[in-house]
Amino acid sequence: MKRTKYVEPTLSLFDYAGEIICGVDEAGRGPLAGPVFAAAVILDAQRPIAGLRDSKKLTASTREQLAEEIKAHAVAWAIAQCSEQEIDTLNILHASMLAMRRAVEALSTLPTLALIDGNRCPVMAVRSEAIVGGDDKVAAISAASILAKTARDAALCELHLIYPNYGFDQHKGYPTELHLARLQLHGVSPVHRRSYAPVRALLNGVEPA
Repeated sequence: MKRTKYVEPTLSLFDYAGEIICGVDEAGRGPLAGPVFAAAVILDAQRPIAGLRDSKKLTASTREQLAEEIKAHAVAWAIAQCSEQEIDTLNILHASMLAMRRAVEALSTLPTLALIDGNRCPVMAVRSEAIVGGDDKVAAISAASILAKTARDAALCELHLIYPNYGFDQHKGYPTELHLARLQLHGVSPVHRRSYAPVRALLNGVEPA
């Protein structure tokens, strides 16, 4: 198997001299169940954290280790979410934007600039800038990616204790073969996103593809 070369984030806090920047990212747009999470992080330039990168490129154990370091060393951090009901009402894009805004607004230190992973920014009081691929370019966004991902994974493991038939602890709500099979067998749970096609198909009495 070809390994992906690790590259340190190319933009640092020093690239935004004079700004109090927070990195912002979300986790959980694609799953069929559970909330979408977002995190905002203001890193401390005097306490750098080695190994930050896009959370999807890290093992679960490394994410957990880095999440603890981020929480211990960051100037400020916050995690927020939007529920399945909000996702179904707003759509996943707007719910993700809302979760990111909530995370920024929950920070204990007010940033002057929010750097957002992706190509869109949520509407909020803080000035913001979207950076495509930011979770691998900006350390603060990498940190936010890690916090959002670990928080969401933990939440899905908790949902597994309530709804053990679906295997949420394994697939974290993503539309894997296992999840689709369990969904077909056990029906739609209260934490499934009813606006998503496979779930909507079952609710309409149609076997999902």
